[in-house]
Amino acid sequence: MKNDVQIQASIIDELRWDPILNAAEIGVTVKNGIATLSGVVDSYAKKIAAENAAKRVTGVRAVAEDIQVGPSDALQRSDTEIAQAVLNALRWHAAIEEEKIKVRVDDGNVWLEGEVEWEYQRSNARNCIEHLSGVRSIINAIVIKPRTAAKLLDVQQKIGAALQRNASLAAKQIEVSVVGSKAILNGTVRSFAEREAAVMAAWSAPGITEVDNRLVIEVPEFAFED
Repeated sequence: MKNDVQIQASIIDELRWDPILNAAEIGVTVKNGIATLSGVVDSYAKKIAAENAAKRVTGVRAVAEDIQVGPSDALQRSDTEIAQAVLNALRWHAAIEEEKIKVRVDDGNVWLEGEVEWEYQRSNARNCIEHLSGVRSIINAIVIKPRTAAKLLDVQQKIGAALQRNASLAAKQIEVSVVGSKAILNGTVRSFAEREAAVMAAWSAPGITEVDNRLVIEVPEFAFED
């Protein structure tokens, strides 16, 4: 297994590999598998890309992201221009009912509010505006409100079946329970990718409005160095 120094080197290599990023703008430290990213980039898209790059690296157990989005003359937009661009992006996305979403912009910080039925609609609303020029941060306050309640046992079984179907998951190490409209995931996974795949499987179940992700990325203690 990789130690902290090796994980740090792998993250830096992954940042260099991503064509959207300038690795020299991003600082990387690793302690006990926890990667901390710092620095200043000129777009929110680069901030998200750096975080995703770190999550792809084997041995990373958690990512503490402290990257700031700084001003860029080439990307400067007024709040009015950003708000219009956000509304257009939502309007043209086939999986989003844009009339249910309210948008507020303050100094490049975008707030999304409203109600949708599914998590994929909530996440799509955020994802489709991440690459817009001038956006400095996104606060996704959209609430999930299903039309009808689902039976707890049925939902729990459907999530379990979805985990079993996913070839990338060691489903036997994941325990699923459902309380009200909340899915609770316990157990261990081998990587961030597995952790996120399990969470997405839970979010895809009907009636789920919250996922309590307690999954731990299992890495042997001897892999780390002080």
